[in-house]
Amino acid sequence: MTEQEKINQNNLFKAVASLIGTGKSFGWKKTDSDGNEIPNDQRITYENLIVHNASKPSESDVNTKIQENKDAETATTNKKASGKAKLKELGLDDAEIKALIGA
Repeated sequence: MTEQEKINQNNLFKAVASLIGTGKSFGWKKTDSDGNEIPNDQRITYENLIVHNASKPSESDVNTKIQENKDAETATTNKKASGKAKLKELGLDDAEIKALIGA
């Protein structure tokens, strides 16, 4: 499995968990409609999603939540870089910035 496939699966996992809410559970089909076993590295897809104690969110809702999560991660990364740049403008060196914010 490629690194991008792992990221995609992680994004799907986080989006579904967020959409179905607290106290609900979900998993992934282990066999296809013909009874064939689905390899673990191919199971985590919207098509194989099983939601317990809640309705399965639409694929559109899942994709929207994935994009929202990506946008939030990008915003956090950008704010961190901006904050570091501002600290450098104030005269702090890399060691001082790392001591303050740990990065």
